Amino acid sequence: MPLGVERKIMKYFLDTEFIEYPCSIDLISIGMKCEDDRKFYAISTDFDSSKASEWVKENVISILPEPELCNLWMPKGQITTKVLHFIGDDIPEFWGYFSGYDWVVFCWLFGTMMNLPKGWPMYCHDLKQLSDDIGKPDFPSPEGEHDALVDACWNEKFYQYLKA
Repeated sequence: MPLGVERKIMKYFLDTEFIEYPCSIDLISIGMKCEDDRKFYAISTDFDSSKASEWVKENVISILPEPELCNLWMPKGQITTKVLHFIGDDIPEFWGYFSGYDWVVFCWLFGTMMNLPKGWPMYCHDLKQLSDDIGKPDFPSPEGEHDALVDACWNEKFYQYLKA
């Protein structure tokens, strides 16, 4: 980082879609919304849809754009590089909704949680926990739910609602 450039603390609202099966969580897609309005979305080419539950096939995989129609599909290694570029020199503060599995699959992009970039937190703030802690009811679900970018943008709106 050039001298005189100050790193900013920025909120990043995160969501992933994934396939869960014993001893693993496979990334399908990731969406991130930064508080400065930048957005990131990618779909992994590395997941095995045959391992997905019927629910994931119907509610997540079926709504993904066709690979031939967009440049959002890429290997996890490329997703990792693009996430690093998206966050850049910011000091990220991550927020998710029921984010336990999202956080694990996000950290696995870097190998393990211990391999996260220097200065990044080893945790994700959870909006559901914040909602319970302050006693505010849940927010209406987003239209287009289970699209990682739609859900990441909803996370920011829910955060703003909780903080109002």
